[in-house]
Amino acid sequence: MRRQFGETRSVIAQRHALISADSHEVTPMPNWPGAKIVVVISPQMGAGFSQFLAEMPEGAKALAPADVIERFVLVLEGAVTLDLDGAVHQLLPEGYALVPAGVAHEIRATKASRLVVLEKAFMPLDGAEHPEPVVGSVEAQPRRPMSEDGLLAVRKLLPLEERFDCEVNVMEFQPGGSLPYVETHFVEHGLLMLNGGGVYRLDDDWYSVAQGDVIWMGPYCPQWFGALGATPARYLIYKNWNRDPLAG
Repeated sequence: MRRQFGETRSVIAQRHALISADSHEVTPMPNWPGAKIVVVISPQMGAGFSQFLAEMPEGAKALAPADVIERFVLVLEGAVTLDLDGAVHQLLPEGYALVPAGVAHEIRATKASRLVVLEKAFMPLDGAEHPEPVVGSVEAQPRRPMSEDGLLAVRKLLPLEERFDCEVNVMEFQPGGSLPYVETHFVEHGLLMLNGGGVYRLDDDWYSVAQGDVIWMGPYCPQWFGALGATPARYLIYKNWNRDPLAG
């Protein structure tokens, strides 16, 4: 009933945004024929990258973006194949891939699937090699403790090497776990709640968040999360990384 009165949990502010499923708008997108696309973060919002959800029917294909764009994709439901220059990889739920800028590839849904996709213009680093494709699964990455109480851990999905200009992680909070301090920094984030829920501080505002919610955190947006409820909370989080703030 409440939605009939124009209410939503989505909020767009100057340095942050919370996008909840009750305000999703489906749109077509080139290179994703037949897919239902919901763009949740984009430069029009103030972000330096794009994040969208893609619902692909069985048999649908997605083609590579422009040559300057790198793409990260994680399977939420279903199964897809990723064809990288003739090498075919199968991605099941929580399987993922980073495809560097300029690398030809095709994504095909072998069954009805949902994906989260992040795309950005690659920022090369003088003297560093071009990054190679990365294919993996969340579960295969080591769980690295991040707090003395054992309630917070991270799984890093990409190599920690200077040729990569971004970082994508899965943060895992046991009930009652939280970030150890309020972060404030020049990089930005794109986040998708995978499981559970809790409370997110963004600037001076506090939001209840749950599975499926998306958050954009712009540069210097104070941010903090605490997990609530009886089950663990997890989120996928992107940040631009490993580059001088004056570069580009």
